[in-house]
Amino acid sequence: MEKGELTFGRRAFDLLRAGPFRRYIIGSAISDTGTWMQVMAQAWVMSSLTNKAILLGMVSFAAGIPTLALTMIGGSVADRHDKRKILIATQIVQIILALILGTLVLTGRVHVWHVVVLAACLGVCIAFEMPAISALVPELVKRDQIATAIALDRSVFHGSRLIGPSVAGLLVAFVGAAAAFFANAASFFALIIALISLPRRTVGTAEEEEKRRSGFKEGLRYVRSDRTILSMIGLIALTTIFVFPFLSVMLPLYVRNILQLGPDRMGLLMAVSGIGSLTGSLGLLSVAREKRFRFMTVAVIVVAAGLFCMSRSTSFILAAIAMGMLAIGLSLNFGLAGTIVQERAPAHLRGRVSAVFGLSFFGLMPIAGLLTTGLSDLIGMRTALLIASIIFGAGALFVLYLAGRTVCAAPVAGTEPEVAPAAVA
Repeated sequence: MEKGELTFGRRAFDLLRAGPFRRYIIGSAISDTGTWMQVMAQAWVMSSLTNKAILLGMVSFAAGIPTLALTMIGGSVADRHDKRKILIATQIVQIILALILGTLVLTGRVHVWHVVVLAACLGVCIAFEMPAISALVPELVKRDQIATAIALDRSVFHGSRLIGPSVAGLLVAFVGAAAAFFANAASFFALIIALISLPRRTVGTAEEEEKRRSGFKEGLRYVRSDRTILSMIGLIALTTIFVFPFLSVMLPLYVRNILQLGPDRMGLLMAVSGIGSLTGSLGLLSVAREKRFRFMTVAVIVVAAGLFCMSRSTSFILAAIAMGMLAIGLSLNFGLAGTIVQERAPAHLRGRVSAVFGLSFFGLMPIAGLLTTGLSDLIGMRTALLIASIIFGAGALFVLYLAGRTVCAAPVAGTEPEVAPAAVA
């Protein structure tokens, strides 16, 4: 066991040496911290504008519809063109959106429809950003480093939740929500600088480049032919429908109305969730391939138990414990599912396969946000949480049963990332 852990540690250390992956991960860490600051601040602003959960769901719906409509196009674009340029363009647009929202909040002119419209614009960005960045990370490393690279990438993403929400909570409480939006706008420059420094993808043979120019239907065909990838999509879809609306959409109302606490405590809850997510992501580094099925099964049970605890919670402490449980389980399953999909996707289809996989989260969020928030308004948030915990647990365990031990299989031949030698130096 110690030998295995040392091996994983060495793999992580090798990836974090001077090189393109380290530059990317540093820029991503700064940008992600700003993003989590805005997530917290925007949620709190919305909860101050309305007391209806379904209106909070409308923001998610507005962001998700463009994502649902355009993600497959975004995946095709990511396979055909320079991913760095795509990502730089999306970062610039997000800077503008953050500045607009921050100005509206600062001047006291913000209304629900402003947040909804800006969320729709952000959804267009996500449709192109998500498949490009998902496919970029494997291109910065060697084939046998993909699992470690994804684990580190997710660790940084979730680790930023330790800083972003808690800092945003203090800013909202003592300075004002606008400061969080302006800080997020500034944070994007770190990732832009990192992206500019990355090497371009090596141009493949004429046959390989022709495959990259094939339509998004090729990605769909490949996904349909791979039972394991389909199972991972099903697992994330269940998570999106029954778990994430409570964490990403309704948390402000849960804190304000159920726990009767303020923005500082909401920031702390999100930070606790970040600790759990970071723990789960770092745990990915030590999950041996043959143990993936066992870990994913336990993670499903932990998530279901966390939802159940939230439905019964009456105190900050119990809610924080439940949030930590949810975060650990979700982080493990998202990370392992993403790793399995990336390992099995051919290099020339990675953008499109990533897009299909991403739709199970970003594409379903708008629908799930409206359905779950509407149900919560109708029957009460506690009852909705209880029902969600039961359906998610049963459904996710059934999906994993169908996938079976194929989640432990070695990477499929022909999935090597196409990178320049300098990219893996």
